Amino acid sequence: MTLVLASKSASRRAMLDAAGVAYLSIPADIDERAVEAGLHGALPADIAEALSVAKAAAVAADHPDALVLGSDSLVVCDRRRFDKPASREEAAEHLRFFSGRVIELHSAAALVKDGGCVWSHASLARLRVRALSEEFIEHYLGLEWPAIGHTVGAFRIEGPGVQLFDSIEGDQFTVLGMPLLPLLGALREEGVLIA
Repeated sequence: MTLVLASKSASRRAMLDAAGVAYLSIPADIDERAVEAGLHGALPADIAEALSVAKAAAVAADHPDALVLGSDSLVVCDRRRFDKPASREEAAEHLRFFSGRVIELHSAAALVKDGGCVWSHASLARLRVRALSEEFIEHYLGLEWPAIGHTVGAFRIEGPGVQLFDSIEGDQFTVLGMPLLPLLGALREEGVLIA
């Protein structure tokens, strides 16, 4: 069975590539805010899972014979939800807010086949942001903007973004944006990977 990744995320593709998973990449085109509108009051993990399912389902509609993988990540800090920064100025605002606080990163994945979700999972990582000076924020954004414009949390842990943190609780795959180990188990169950 063909596995289709419903994402254009470089880090998600890199995780699958490194794990030796064969797939096609066909990014989903959904209105994430419309999906979220029906989830008022839902927990962050549930929102991430719902968005993962919606992305996979959107691509699966055009590829009925495939197993489609959707994934999503979201960041919460002091009960406030953060989306991808729309501008360098907004990224700086996010970083100022995160400074000295713990951000919760919820990463989810879902598999859709034959019009239904056959598996979904969400994982949590807690990242303690060190106290960030204005000088550091400007220097960091000079290095990383606009590349981090497509990331929640305004960082790439595999790059200079690692300098934002004092400590991290949770696995590296969750921080990179997908709960890879549970996903690999699900792909074995679906016969995509050798058990």
